[in-house]
Amino acid sequence: MPTYSLMPHPDTPPSGAPFKLWVNVDHAASFGLNSTTNMVFGVSAPIGRFVIPKRDVPGRADDLWRTTCFEAFIRIAGEPGYFEWNFAPSGDWAAYAFSHYREGRVDAEAVSTPYVRIEDNFTLWAVGATISIPVEPDLLLGLSAVIEETGGTKSYWALAHAPGPPDFHHADCFAARLG
Repeated sequence: MPTYSLMPHPDTPPSGAPFKLWVNVDHAASFGLNSTTNMVFGVSAPIGRFVIPKRDVPGRADDLWRTTCFEAFIRIAGEPGYFEWNFAPSGDWAAYAFSHYREGRVDAEAVSTPYVRIEDNFTLWAVGATISIPVEPDLLLGLSAVIEETGGTKSYWALAHAPGPPDFHHADCFAARLG
C-alpha cells in the first residue's frame, strides 16, 4: 500500500507548529466493472487544532472544501475528463465528474455511497474513505486537502502544486498512478 506525502502550497502555509499530512492508498483491482479504493488521510497534530465540521446525518453535500476536507482526483491517462471526490471529517462526501479542466461539472453517480470515517488518537488523526471506481488500466491520481485551523488559517495541501494559487484541478496535481 503506497503512502504519499502531501505538501502545503507555498502561499498558504499552516500556522503554528508544523505538522505532516499523508495518504495511504490501497487500490484493489477487480475483474468486474469496478474496483475498490481505500484512502486514509493522516494528520500529525492533535485534532483540537483544526476546524472539524459536524453533522448529525452524514451524506452527499456540496462546498465541503470551504473548511477541512480531503480530496481525491482521478483521471484516465490521456483523457481530458476526470472525477473529484471530497471527504469531510463529518462523514459528508461529494463526487463530481468534469468533462475538461474545471468544465462540465455534474454530480457523479456513485457506484456505492463512500464509507467515510474518522479516527483520533490524541496526537494524530485520520479520515478514511472507501470508494468504488471504474476499472481502468492507467488511472492518474491527485490527492489534496484543505485544512482549516481553529484560528482561521487555511492551508492547501497536495502531492504536487501547479504554479500560481492553489488549484487541485490542474493537470500538474495528478502526480500519482493507480492500478
